[in-house]
Amino acid sequence: MVYLGLIAGLCLLIYGGNTLVNGSVAVATRMGVSPLLVGLVLVGFGTSTPELVASLISAFEKAEGIAVGNVVGSNIANILLVLGAAAVIRPIQIDKNSFKRDGFFLILATAVLVGVALWGIIGHFVGMMMVAVLLFYIVYSYRTDRLQQKEISLDVSIDSIKNKPTVVPFLLTALGIALTLLGAKLLVDNAIILAQNWGVSQTVIGLTVVAVGTSLPELAASVISSFKKQNGVAFGNVVGSNIYNALFILGVTALFVPIQVPPMTFDLVVMVLSTLALTGIAFFRGSFSRGIGLCFLGLYVGYVFYLF
Repeated sequence: MVYLGLIAGLCLLIYGGNTLVNGSVAVATRMGVSPLLVGLVLVGFGTSTPELVASLISAFEKAEGIAVGNVVGSNIANILLVLGAAAVIRPIQIDKNSFKRDGFFLILATAVLVGVALWGIIGHFVGMMMVAVLLFYIVYSYRTDRLQQKEISLDVSIDSIKNKPTVVPFLLTALGIALTLLGAKLLVDNAIILAQNWGVSQTVIGLTVVAVGTSLPELAASVISSFKKQNGVAFGNVVGSNIYNALFILGVTALFVPIQVPPMTFDLVVMVLSTLALTGIAFFRGSFSRGIGLCFLGLYVGYVFYLF
């Protein structure tokens, strides 16, 4: 039954990811914004829901190792695994000018996460400030994107959605998010059972099994976006999810219950280096080649091997 659950979850992820990408790009067209912004805000927020649920439940159950490890591990997985896989499928081109805004907020969010983790506790006030910074980012991104909007290139399937009633793209996006979340839950639940049977520690489960499992919606959305040549959604999904994870997931969790951060210096260093690699390549190179994607995947395999 465990393996059947894994297969069912994978099928839901693939179908849900395809629906999510089609709907989200159509939403971008209707709202007059870029697929990058929709990937950052709508897709990034929607696919980060598993991280929020996992961290909230873990914090209430006093399992801070999973609550914080889930966020740190997910951010590492998003960059090295999700972005790496998407780049291997199809090289990703980046608009350097558009990324200046989002790259700055990604670095800021990562710095905030590292700061509160080293401080050792995330209280109610700190959590409120983290959420406030995220809300400012969303409003600022929307306003600047409307000013800088360029013509959006659509494929045939998305163009057909564009001509349907306004509510259809939003419903498709919501359906895609729901299916990817359900698929992720099936995979995570069954993977945790297997990991526990293997005698893996709580923190390692949070950094790997739960982190990868809750990153599966991002993986599905970004990989399918690459197949559909929607680089903006693929890249924006990763950047947006990491910003949400750092500011919103831990911020909202801390509003309900203060979080005691367990020692995880090595994992924080890996997260920072991964973030710097992403921003550096995006700023100076402007693209993620298949070679870079393979390098990212190799680094992630090495990271997981080291943890186990």
